[in-house]
Amino acid sequence: MMSGSVGYLILVVVAVSVCHLPHHVSSQDAAGSRNAKPRLSPLFSNIFLGRFNRTVEKYEPAIQREIGFCTENVKKDFAGAFDFKGREEFFQNCQEKLHDLPIRLCTVSELRVYFTSFLRKAGNTKKSMSESHFLEPTKNCNLSSWTAGCEAGWASAANPGQRYEFNETDPAKMPFRTTNSKPCCEGFFCPQGLTCMIPCPLGAHCPAAKLNPSTGICVPYHYQQPAGKLNHSCGAADMWVPVQLGKEIFCEAGYYCPTTIEKIQCPKGCYCRMGSRVKYRCFFGTKCDKGTEIPSMKVYGILLIALLTLILIVLYNCSDQVISTRYAKQAKSREAAAKYARETVQARQKSKAAKDLAGWKPSGLQGLQDTLSRKFSRTKTKSSLPPLGPSAPSKRSETASKMLHDDNNPESGNGSNLGNKDNSTKHKRKTSKELHTRSQIFKYAYGQIEREKAMEEMNMSSSMMYGDGDVLRRRPRIEIAFKELTLTLKGKNRTIMRSVSGKILPGRISAVMGPSGAGKTTFLSALTGKLSGCTMSGMILINGKNESIHSYKKIVGFVPQDDIVHGDLTVEENLRFSARCRLSAGISKADKVLITERVIEALGLQGVRDSKVGTVEKRGISGGQKKRVNVGLEMVMEPSLLILDEPTSGLDSASSSLLLRALRREALAGVNISMVVHQPSYSLYHMFDDLILLAKGGLTVYHGPIEKVEEYFEGLGITIPDRVNTPDHLIDILEGIIKPGGDVTAQQLPVRWMLHNGYRVPPDMLHLCDQSGASSAPTGVANMKAEPQREVDRYNYFTTPDLSGRVTPGVFKQYKYFLGRVAKQRMRDTRIQVADYLILLLAGACLGTMAEVSDVSFGYTGYQYTVIAVSLLCMIGALRTFSQDKLQYKRESASGMNSLSYFLAKDTMDLLNVVLKPLVYLCIFYFFSYPRSSFASNYIVLLCLVYCVTGISYTLAISLEFSQAQLWSVLLPVVLTLIANQDKKSVASVVARFVFPRWALEAFVVANAKEYKGVWLLTRCAALQQFDYDIHNSKKCLGYLAATGVGCRLLAFMCLFIRTK
Repeated sequence: MMSGSVGYLILVVVAVSVCHLPHHVSSQDAAGSRNAKPRLSPLFSNIFLGRFNRTVEKYEPAIQREIGFCTENVKKDFAGAFDFKGREEFFQNCQEKLHDLPIRLCTVSELRVYFTSFLRKAGNTKKSMSESHFLEPTKNCNLSSWTAGCEAGWASAANPGQRYEFNETDPAKMPFRTTNSKPCCEGFFCPQGLTCMIPCPLGAHCPAAKLNPSTGICVPYHYQQPAGKLNHSCGAADMWVPVQLGKEIFCEAGYYCPTTIEKIQCPKGCYCRMGSRVKYRCFFGTKCDKGTEIPSMKVYGILLIALLTLILIVLYNCSDQVISTRYAKQAKSREAAAKYARETVQARQKSKAAKDLAGWKPSGLQGLQDTLSRKFSRTKTKSSLPPLGPSAPSKRSETASKMLHDDNNPESGNGSNLGNKDNSTKHKRKTSKELHTRSQIFKYAYGQIEREKAMEEMNMSSSMMYGDGDVLRRRPRIEIAFKELTLTLKGKNRTIMRSVSGKILPGRISAVMGPSGAGKTTFLSALTGKLSGCTMSGMILINGKNESIHSYKKIVGFVPQDDIVHGDLTVEENLRFSARCRLSAGISKADKVLITERVIEALGLQGVRDSKVGTVEKRGISGGQKKRVNVGLEMVMEPSLLILDEPTSGLDSASSSLLLRALRREALAGVNISMVVHQPSYSLYHMFDDLILLAKGGLTVYHGPIEKVEEYFEGLGITIPDRVNTPDHLIDILEGIIKPGGDVTAQQLPVRWMLHNGYRVPPDMLHLCDQSGASSAPTGVANMKAEPQREVDRYNYFTTPDLSGRVTPGVFKQYKYFLGRVAKQRMRDTRIQVADYLILLLAGACLGTMAEVSDVSFGYTGYQYTVIAVSLLCMIGALRTFSQDKLQYKRESASGMNSLSYFLAKDTMDLLNVVLKPLVYLCIFYFFSYPRSSFASNYIVLLCLVYCVTGISYTLAISLEFSQAQLWSVLLPVVLTLIANQDKKSVASVVARFVFPRWALEAFVVANAKEYKGVWLLTRCAALQQFDYDIHNSKKCLGYLAATGVGCRLLAFMCLFIRTK
């Protein structure tokens, strides 16, 4: 509620500005006034208008200090209410009628009594209208003294012979007014309980009242003539109060009042709200008859609904078509390039065959084979693999140049300069970095692939990979050795892996097998540093050095058991994105395309390359194809270490063989490959180089070459029966299904392996030792010193040094790649996006219709519903940004992709929704409710609100499960809005100052309140004080919303970063 000083300061300006007399008034002044000429001299208006600005300037600091919460600009606000320049006719009319107007005007002390009382009641809307009509007793109007001037609409002149101070603020020193009581003039209001006159503010209509004989009420006001006083007539207006206490003097809706004594009906084609001083022209297409208060803007809302719905339908129906058209063009270009490459190779082969028949053979078949092997073999021998570290400068551009030259010259024979060397200088060659068009890139890629196919068919080199080992970048070597690796679950004291020792070597494929519960996946996860929640003891060495595997994550590939791929992307898009982000930044676009095409070719994915992978809800490619895509994501980044968890599960024998052949090519390039396999077929089993056989409890039974497995177990008395697959028989023994035979039991097999290699036997297993099982001397691995136990923490906040020697694209480059991927995903997710916007349209229409903007509360109720609806809908929609691909992000982050680029790309793409969703909602809500504030001011508030709540939604989506995040997204807007709506005296009001609905509501209400001027000044102050809002807080509230959005995004990114550690 407003204090007494507030009421005083509001009307101090009015009191001083309307007074044209000196500050000291005497009875002689009063007598002189009565004998004055009927009309006021022009000096009256000049004094009044000139004193206005001086008075405002004088009292501005005090007014701003006391009621600054509802006055944006003191001069402007008070001028809007009391600047009667050009409208002073009612002063002159009153002086003509009364002849003593100056001494009938209220002094400051009298004004303070009135406005203190009514502004106090404005804060208590439970007061009845009858109660609000009465003022506290004064020296002129009390139980012992009640003159006709004390009645509503009447005033008295100051008693003669007294001298009083006009600016005196003490109510006890107000002048005596008990003589010459008369009805007040039109343009003024005279409260019941006071005997003085106050000018009505602009936007009010204060005509002289007329008696309604049937009711005894003075119309258009609601006061009655005093009983028993037959000579008493109706006067003028009786009060100016906030509209919730009385709206009699407010200019009627459908009319406009240029002055306080003039009311004109709103003409056709215009509209006039309550309290209007001017008429407003209606918008084009709206119907405005005479006396229209608010034009029907629903036609605009309906048109916008139809237009936006049409746009959304078009986007929904055309998005897939646009994408399909684009892929059709790409496929056409790709097929043309592949056809050209095949024809070129065929022409070259025919040319070579013709020359061979003609006896033209420059250096013989052996020379040709050596040349081709040198030109296209990726690696010559395993011994030629480079050591781990930065690779030599790439010469792929030379290869690309040669490929293009050969493609344009089929007569060059086999693609190398076998004849005259000077021919190479006759053509201008382009490097791979100069290849920009799609056709050039595809010609280069498919030309290379066709040559590799031709060489494989000719079987010229058993060690042939894809490309020239001299000119293409080689793989660094990664060798992993482990000694007495033991893992124990924290909190349960249960050992899941025990005393595992050995090595996995580059250029070899190791198969990890064993019965269920043997710890196969756990073993590989421990080697790649992806295991958490365990205590680990033992030692893991990388290339003979005690270094973290995380230092090599850029060249380490891990294929999880689950097919964690983006289902809304095509096969090619998944592979190409992985290649772009994880290959070296120095590799050209053409070479990245070449690598991707090689993997697609090697994995047999040509037929489904443009098909979406699919999800559980939306069927895509088959399970086996999805499994190969899962493997291909790691193959395209050219790893040095490749770990696969059950890559052949769910695959038929043909698909498994295809996958193993592709991995065999990788191994020939020096890649260290280890994979968990369940019961492979005979042919598949013999494609591996090494076998790591684990027993239950994580104990090693065998770790060595495939060709020595049967020899080792025969030495233990275990013979593999004929026509039985070796791994199947051994796993059956470890499962206890088959007895091993001989003098060894299944429990002794791990101990026999330890003794065979000279490893240390745990003390609790010594009883299983059999001296007959001891054999050879310890190997090199046995000489390593084991480390003490250490915990494998989930959260590791310290950055490990990068020892991979690979420089991947930076933050901004990856941001570009992530942004392109998210854009494609959103385009394919049009159905859900369209549903979101249609729901917003419906919400805007419903709330705009039901929650009409009220002049009493400045639209508070409608804005309250808006905050809840928009916050809730936008938060739920924003949950999908980070909830749907948590597993994919975890895999990508673990492989070295930049988390900041991922987050910024997602947030950037969501900014489109942040901008459009408020616009869609407001286009409907605004034209259905049509508040006084502008569309732009409402949109800015809604924009900041949506930006704020999407940041909160990001945090919920990242830190909680999707179902829990949905619940919180519904709960938070509702609960926080209820808190923001609590009375300012309640305990919850302290919390309310720090919640986003409070800032949004205040910004909305303030933006609307600024448009209420003139006669609305008291209503504005009363309403803002009731809500505890400040008219100057508009920018501050918007800043709070934006800052919360930024802060929540920072918090969300921290949660994202922590959860991946």
